[in-house]
Amino acid sequence: MMDPDAGLALIALRGAILAAVAMVWIIALTRVVGLRSFSKMTTFDFVMTVAMGSLLAGASRSTGWDGFTQALAAMAGLFLAQWGIARLRFASERLEEAIQNTPVVLMRDGRIDQEALDLTRVDRKDLIAKLREANVHDMDAVRFVVLETTGDISVIQGGAVEDTLLEGTRRVGGGAGRS
Repeated sequence: MMDPDAGLALIALRGAILAAVAMVWIIALTRVVGLRSFSKMTTFDFVMTVAMGSLLAGASRSTGWDGFTQALAAMAGLFLAQWGIARLRFASERLEEAIQNTPVVLMRDGRIDQEALDLTRVDRKDLIAKLREANVHDMDAVRFVVLETTGDISVIQGGAVEDTLLEGTRRVGGGAGRS
């Protein structure tokens, strides 16, 4: 009969080896498909990252080759799906709109757009915290704040801002008042 501690050690060793092999597989797939695989540009990219983590965990916990191989095949399938969808996005405006979130202007020229905050469910306190993180000293110095497609909040301060930087954004209300 095997010592229980030795059995646990073998299970831990197997998990570590399977996780390492799966990580090498993910790196290889990323090298083939490209770094964009783990970007946060679209909702699909975010889902891809979460799913890949789940598959990596599943692969490292596999108790047989069937489960391990299935996890590796699912990883390859996700990379293939993302690659295909990225190609289709360039060809189809409708698919682009369905997959891609639209950045929303939350603040412009020192004025908070309460309608935009309500639409995006961004709390005013969270916006103010982001302004502090961006070292905003004067609300009037803020040219615009955008809730990006990734969920990040961009704060642009200073003088004149090129219109190109607002390209593709959605403006909800007038941003009237500081609220």
